[in-house]
Amino acid sequence: MPIMSKQPESKYTPGPEGLHAAVGADVEDLGEELNTFNGRMDERVRITFQLEEVNVETGKRYVVSRKYKNSLHEKATLRKHLESWRGRKFTEEELRGFDLERLIGAPCQVQVVHELGNDGKVFAVVQAVVPLSKGMPPVAVSPDYVRRKDRPQQPAPVGRPMITDDDVPF
Repeated sequence: MPIMSKQPESKYTPGPEGLHAAVGADVEDLGEELNTFNGRMDERVRITFQLEEVNVETGKRYVVSRKYKNSLHEKATLRKHLESWRGRKFTEEELRGFDLERLIGAPCQVQVVHELGNDGKVFAVVQAVVPLSKGMPPVAVSPDYVRRKDRPQQPAPVGRPMITDDDVPF
């Protein structure tokens, strides 16, 4: 008799495409991650935005995020998005060190597009961040949102050793 294995069904609904009023809800230091483009390790951060729009299935506001190389180099996407969001260029002093925590609670608009992952699933991508249009009311982070660093840690499984790719024979 065959023993079947399958991918579990996802209940994830990506944020809707379009330009949305939003707010910076979280900033995470992801540490070093491999840059698949150049093969180097880069310091990365994730900025999470909470959209004004509510997901009718969950009753909660949509959340979208984007990973960035933690760099304010003139060609870095992080710098481009931050300057666009702020509506002005960085000063020389700010370029020596800008606290990304200041983004939490900062209102904005985000352009969300959908992309197809390698697994065939659709996911939301933050393509652009701009300031609110004149006269738009700012969006605040909803009180039920918990920053990732403040969420309970998942306990490690007990009784089984960690298996790495080197342990798998195929």
